[in-house]
Amino acid sequence: MDRDSTKIFAEMVDLEKEVPPLPPRYRFRDLLIGDQSWPSDDRVQVCYVNQNTLKERLKLFFIKNQRSSLRIRVFHFSLKVLSCIFYIARVLDDSEPKYACWKCDYQNHTLFGIDWAPVIWVKRSMGLWVLQVLVALIGLFETILLTYLSYKGNIWEQVLRSTFILEMVNNVPFLLTVLVAPLRNLFIPVFLNCWLAKHALENMINDLHRAIQRTQSAMFNQVLILITTLICLMFTGICGIQHLERAGKKLTLFDSFYFCIVTFSTVGFGDVVPEIWPSKLLVAIMICLALVVLPIQFEQLAYLWMERQKSGGNYSRHRAQTEKHVVLCVSSIKMDLLMDFLNEFYAHPRLQDYYVIILCPAEMDGSVRRVLQIPLWSQRVIYLQGSALKDQDLSRAKLDDAEGCFILSSRCEVDRTASDHQTILRAWAVKDFAPNCHLYVQILKPENTFHVKFADHVVCEEEFKYALLALNCICPATSTLITLLVHTSTGLEGQQSPDEWHRIYGRFSGNEIYNIVLQDSVFFSDYKGKSFRYASFHAHQKYGVCLIGVREKGKNIRLNPGPHFTMSSTDTCFYINVTKEEDTAFKAEEKDTGKCKKKIHLPVHNIIANMGTVVIDLQDTSSSRDSTLNLPSDSTRAGRRSSIMTVPEKPDTSSLHTCDFSSDQSGDEMLPSCDDLATEGYTKGYPPNLPYIGSSQTFCHLLKTKASYCCLKLEKECAHNSNEEARAHCFKNKLIIVSAETAGNGLYNFIVPLRASYRPKKDLNPIVLLLENKPDENFLETICWFPLVYYMVGTIDNLDDLLRCGVSSAANMVVVDKESTMCAEEDYMADAKTIVNVQNVLLRLPAIFPSLNIITELTHPANMRFMQFKAKDSYSVCLSKLEKKERAKGSNLAFMFRLPFAAGRVFSIGMLDTLLYQSFVKDYMISITRLLLGLDTTTGSGFLCAMTITHEDLWIKTYGRLYQKLCSSVGDIPIGIYRTELLDLEPCEGRQSQLSGTLMETFEEEQREPCTTDNSRPPRFHRKSMQWARKLSRMGPRYAHRGLDRGRHRPGQPPRSDRQELADLIRDRMKNLGLSTDGLDCMEEGGSSLSYILINPSPDTKLELNDIVYIIRQDPFSLGTTASDSRLSSIGNSQCLSLSPTLEGQL
Repeated sequence: MDRDSTKIFAEMVDLEKEVPPLPPRYRFRDLLIGDQSWPSDDRVQVCYVNQNTLKERLKLFFIKNQRSSLRIRVFHFSLKVLSCIFYIARVLDDSEPKYACWKCDYQNHTLFGIDWAPVIWVKRSMGLWVLQVLVALIGLFETILLTYLSYKGNIWEQVLRSTFILEMVNNVPFLLTVLVAPLRNLFIPVFLNCWLAKHALENMINDLHRAIQRTQSAMFNQVLILITTLICLMFTGICGIQHLERAGKKLTLFDSFYFCIVTFSTVGFGDVVPEIWPSKLLVAIMICLALVVLPIQFEQLAYLWMERQKSGGNYSRHRAQTEKHVVLCVSSIKMDLLMDFLNEFYAHPRLQDYYVIILCPAEMDGSVRRVLQIPLWSQRVIYLQGSALKDQDLSRAKLDDAEGCFILSSRCEVDRTASDHQTILRAWAVKDFAPNCHLYVQILKPENTFHVKFADHVVCEEEFKYALLALNCICPATSTLITLLVHTSTGLEGQQSPDEWHRIYGRFSGNEIYNIVLQDSVFFSDYKGKSFRYASFHAHQKYGVCLIGVREKGKNIRLNPGPHFTMSSTDTCFYINVTKEEDTAFKAEEKDTGKCKKKIHLPVHNIIANMGTVVIDLQDTSSSRDSTLNLPSDSTRAGRRSSIMTVPEKPDTSSLHTCDFSSDQSGDEMLPSCDDLATEGYTKGYPPNLPYIGSSQTFCHLLKTKASYCCLKLEKECAHNSNEEARAHCFKNKLIIVSAETAGNGLYNFIVPLRASYRPKKDLNPIVLLLENKPDENFLETICWFPLVYYMVGTIDNLDDLLRCGVSSAANMVVVDKESTMCAEEDYMADAKTIVNVQNVLLRLPAIFPSLNIITELTHPANMRFMQFKAKDSYSVCLSKLEKKERAKGSNLAFMFRLPFAAGRVFSIGMLDTLLYQSFVKDYMISITRLLLGLDTTTGSGFLCAMTITHEDLWIKTYGRLYQKLCSSVGDIPIGIYRTELLDLEPCEGRQSQLSGTLMETFEEEQREPCTTDNSRPPRFHRKSMQWARKLSRMGPRYAHRGLDRGRHRPGQPPRSDRQELADLIRDRMKNLGLSTDGLDCMEEGGSSLSYILINPSPDTKLELNDIVYIIRQDPFSLGTTASDSRLSSIGNSQCLSLSPTLEGQL
């Protein structure tokens, strides 16, 4: 056995020595002797026997091996080009008047009237002849060898190829000149080697791509083929005509070149023409050949050009390395999405030189193509058709050199989960291809955010949407506030409008959030070592900026860290202003002399913030050097405190204490129920059942014992509860109704901000989820731990469902856009059902329930113009014209003057897309927005809430004094005002005035009616409202006749208004359903009103009655109870801000 094993091993070694390797770089030495070096291992080598033959080694060297084959192609191409150069040299050297064979006398070969001797014979010097013969021999040998190696059984297929025939025509005659000496002057059409050079060049390019493992575009290859074809046609015509005309006009090579250029360009001057018929025949043949070959080439080039226009081509590596660019990956691109991205991205001055590469698998549609052809975008935006899952397409976009990559989800899809899955795969592919590229991802479903946690910035649509809608219920128009803060604006919107509220609202909408390090700041450098509230108040009084938060080095952002926080030089300050400090021009003027002061930190009389063409003149604060604002003298206020405390300069640490998170910090509160239950049933903690991985951990009010599933259903009685409708529960606070299609995980983010631990328990509003589909057990298990959360199966277009869920005692109703309607054949029709339902149903309810505030979510922001639509409303026509003017000026917020948006009653998640775009420049925007919305909680960070201005608070008079009052007492930071005022229709066009008496009054009522925007002042309704109510109530004939009789005017009785008839109809329907009708007394009609937001108003802004002030309240767990002397009432957090006698006992 040992001998046999040794013998087998020896045979294997011999076999290894006989078989040559196949190295990637095959050398000429290997062609002759092979490679005898094999690694000494025990592996068995399997190979074919014929690979050791000479033919196989030759084929490997000349054809199969990429590198050696490329060298052969380059050599062959150079050989053919050299032969053409030799031909030109021979033509230039040929000046003999008479031609004959070598060492022969001249003979006349006249035929058909033409002396053919100059055509047959040429002058060829000995040295040139030797070079041409040598080139011909090498070329002939190479041709025969390649033909032999390529032979596969059919010899005629190799022989009859056009390249083989041309090789024979150009090379074999030179061999004859060697054998027969007189033939050395024989003319040989060597210029035809240009076609062989063209063929060799094409093969050389293909081998080059194989060797370097990279593919050039088909467009490049086709252009190369077209150019070489044109060159070969021209060169053949030039040389052929010049040679044939030796028997005629004897044209020079330049004359022949001139003639061919003029002829092929179809100019045809006629000054140079061929003389003999062979030359004319050649010209005709060349023209016919060009007419056949060139159209085919141009057709292929045009087809590839069209395909390249669809696919977008490539972004060159040189541009990627010398210029900055970002990549936008989307599954489908729409014009609105594209314009929102481009307008917001290029709104920042330092991004003007960036390129945007759009990578989309879909073909570019016509609207997008027209946009990208605009000169403003055509030089900066490149569209590439391709997939982010393919490395080739990512390489085309040069993603590895990109500054960032934005991956957006398609929200207009039937299956939003599938859309998220595609986004996740794109994010994974991008991270795998370019690990160092900054990634910005948009996700639709909150449960999918866990898969893209590695991204630098992630925005979950449903998280932000539901959190915004929830805060809208306790802080009016929070959606509008956040939208204005995350949009880039110059503050010039509406400045040409005749309405004053347009100008004020537009000017303050230009405020955004910026950051700067304290030691580098002019605004805040003087406040090193001072308290945060001191720095915030004085910066607002002096510079008009609102300091809202800080970030210590190496720590998280904190909003309003509290009065105990000390400002440090390395802290990063976050502030609200119309422009960032780096773009602000400071001017300090003397009142008397007008001379500028040199030190900015001194009291500044006049400060101008300049951003482009935006100039905002802030107030003169020279009179408030001690930062103490004296109260106006008022004899009626003798019994109350007559001054506002000075904001403490040093941090207040007297209130710091260890806080028990499980204890109740809101005082002796009672549960909002008619039974006055004790607070023992409530506790504080983190929700025990999270709906998805990655849910925000928020400290909330919870039930000590979770509620049974049966108790969560509002309209059904159970063993634990006998109530069958909302009013039977006797809730102390008004309800919040949420109308949604399904109980998705996003609803969890609606409940959490409303049940956050910093909200007092006595102010918790009951939440009723009006769902079209019954929720599953997982969702019920999540919400059963939250107090006062119920659900009911029903729809908003059914009046009975609305009445059962407690719309009569609701403060807010939120209408969430349905996922099933987000995808429509026509994009903007996705909101059709929601808009019609709101228009026909919800806007009629405030006539009977004036305290109801309706908040609607739409898919497309452009559709908000249809909310509260009135066709004959002159004021709406004025707003439409204003919107068009602002859009024509390039405003990103053209829709901001629509009354529903300004009042915060309509919202579209598409308006928050800019939040992700802004994070490219402002990496802190997403974090600050999440803190404001309550999606994230940071120890020591404050939260957003609101407070209202009552009659008792009007003594403060100005926003600056209110700022000081809040900072000095409770440490709250105000950031804006939500103002409601009567709507003035005088500036609108179309208002008639030549009316008198009763007709005038009736007309004015009809003119005011369509402009109603305030739910607290319900409009009148026409007879169609009654028809709508009767249809929805689904009453029987008996009740229908009763309603008709009630609606008729009876003689001798005063006419009844539509409001009264509608109230009676709903009252009867509630009685039939067994619901309580308390509180349905006829309401008085009020005038039309409008609401809008003032972000960071100037200190001298006058406060008005019922103004709602947005404030950032400090974290209640970071400090203890502090003495407070404010007389302000709060919305959303009723922690008392005053020590009035009526409230002192509660504190």
